[in-house]
Amino acid sequence: MTEPTQDRRKERVDRGIKVRTDGVYAIASWREMAYLLAPRLTLIIGLLGLPIFLTAFPYWQKVVSIIGIYALLAVSFDFLAHYVGLVSLGGALYIGVGAYTSAYLNTWLGLPPLLAIPMATVLGGIICTLLMWPCLPLRGVYFAIVSLMFPLLAARLIEALDILGGTDGVLGVDGLPNRWLEQYVLLGCLLLLLFGLRRLVNEDIGLVLRGVKDNDQAVKASGINITTFKALAVFIASCLGCLGGATLAHIYMWAGISQFALDFSIIPIAATVVGGGGTLVGPVLGCLILVPISELLRDFGTLRIAVYAVILTAFIVFKSEGLMAYATRKYNQFERWVNI
Repeated sequence: MTEPTQDRRKERVDRGIKVRTDGVYAIASWREMAYLLAPRLTLIIGLLGLPIFLTAFPYWQKVVSIIGIYALLAVSFDFLAHYVGLVSLGGALYIGVGAYTSAYLNTWLGLPPLLAIPMATVLGGIICTLLMWPCLPLRGVYFAIVSLMFPLLAARLIEALDILGGTDGVLGVDGLPNRWLEQYVLLGCLLLLLFGLRRLVNEDIGLVLRGVKDNDQAVKASGINITTFKALAVFIASCLGCLGGATLAHIYMWAGISQFALDFSIIPIAATVVGGGGTLVGPVLGCLILVPISELLRDFGTLRIAVYAVILTAFIVFKSEGLMAYATRKYNQFERWVNI
């Protein structure tokens, strides 16, 4: 006689893995470990493998660097907006300050690009933070409008006063040694900063920053200087943008007022909407979609704005949570058969 088969039922794969919080796990098998690592490994392998996959397409391989720069801006916007409550439209300011700082460190002081870029990242972050310091008490649309004015003001001042090279910009900037180093410096820094920010927002300082976003007066009543924490958050976000700007100066081997263009403020916001705000990874996914579309539509000029408008409208109406939040929810709904 054959033994009766045991009754079986389906249960979600993540049931029994997550314990109390999303950051604490109880792993009982390699299968469960693979389930947790799969999304992270997909991101790491996908980004690092992209330049190799596009080796036969030099133009699109170059676009990978631009994707990395916009991704840094988008992550900085997502961090400020969804974890601190500061909606910053000044992404172009970060790019411009980082580009000019690295260009002058290279042309005036003779620093090599691999030394000028990290120095410009920190110095640019300090400059941007000092510029925005008087605006830190502002919130919501008021902070957004003021932050948008900074790149516009910087570009007009450089043009009108003919300073910092005027409309010609800073010429003779050294390029990076090779395209592989250019791309993997950007993508490696992007991944490190992405996981570093994820860890940061889950620490005590992240709790304070979220408290500043939700109820800054309650945090202030607890004896915490909210201006200091806002300044720290702006410094971190501006360092991400300045890193992109510094690298961009050495990619183009030039720094000029076009690096204060509003594209550097608009595309990161669009990428955050498409990828999903508050996820940090979502904006990177949005850049992987929007930047190639922008390159494909380059010959159509301002028609690109109409395409962006259609894409954003569609996502806001039909998928307002963004692709990353949707994909995460679906991934957590995977089921397996278990014995009763």
